[in-house]
Amino acid sequence: MNILIWHVHGSWTTSFVQGSHTYLIPRVPGRGPDGRGRPERPGTFDWPDSAVEVSAAECRRRQVDVVVLQRPHELGLLPEWVGDSEVRKVYVEHNAPQGRISEMRHPMADRDDVLLVHVTHFNDLFWDAGSTRTVVVEHGVVDPGERYTGEIAAAAVVVNEPVRRARVTGTDLLPRFAGAGRIDLFGMGTESLGGTDVPQTELHAAMARRRIYLHPVRWTSLGLSMLEAMHLGMPVVGLATTEAVEAVPPSAGVLSTDVSVLTDAMRRLLADPQEAAAMGKAARATALDRYSLARFLADWERLLGDVGAG
Repeated sequence: MNILIWHVHGSWTTSFVQGSHTYLIPRVPGRGPDGRGRPERPGTFDWPDSAVEVSAAECRRRQVDVVVLQRPHELGLLPEWVGDSEVRKVYVEHNAPQGRISEMRHPMADRDDVLLVHVTHFNDLFWDAGSTRTVVVEHGVVDPGERYTGEIAAAAVVVNEPVRRARVTGTDLLPRFAGAGRIDLFGMGTESLGGTDVPQTELHAAMARRRIYLHPVRWTSLGLSMLEAMHLGMPVVGLATTEAVEAVPPSAGVLSTDVSVLTDAMRRLLADPQEAAAMGKAARATALDRYSLARFLADWERLLGDVGAG
């Protein structure tokens, strides 16, 4: 099956293109947001050869079986990329809705030509899709391996653009957490806050040396970096918001909406390597059971088979 999908979310797409199909990745001159092609930065994401860069002209010459949309305006791009042929459409909603709950109307609401796929049950619960058919395919990540050592008594935090997205990512909470122990910040745009932006392969190794993973994010559907941390074998301390409460059982970490509870847990785990390691073992077991790549790809295989069959 030939699947057209724009490179929008690198971590999620890395898992998606591990499947058994051919993935057509739009590329435009200058590699802008509507045609970034395959990842260019060495060591960032590892994509198989079945993820093929195509220009619009090359794509139109191919038989596109399914298009996976991720942004509303991509519907308007389809004539350029598939011509005037009809194509089966799947829309993946990565984000929790923003705004007043009574106005959280999804851009794909009330359509009979699109299957809306949510990455969490929380998103499916909160978005109003009207009559559009929806399903949930939970995240699955490429297993980075059990690398946890916890040798550094610090909390790893991974966020992107923490200044622009301050309250969303919980950046404003970091000084309160810093009162409980050392915080090492990683991610794009963290340099102004003393953080570092490193390639994915280096990031996993750096995370695994820290004793705990801190998830201060208030509003995201479910942080993939947190799931990667759990795969690494790291215990989690984080806000009990959105889908995090489903992902992290009590054996694998501490979740709360009370920051004082979290700072107490952070102090305790930073001071107790054995408890932290035990929680990390439970976190990895949970991640392998619920958020494995094999389960993710199997779910998508069934979904794409149904969509492709009409």
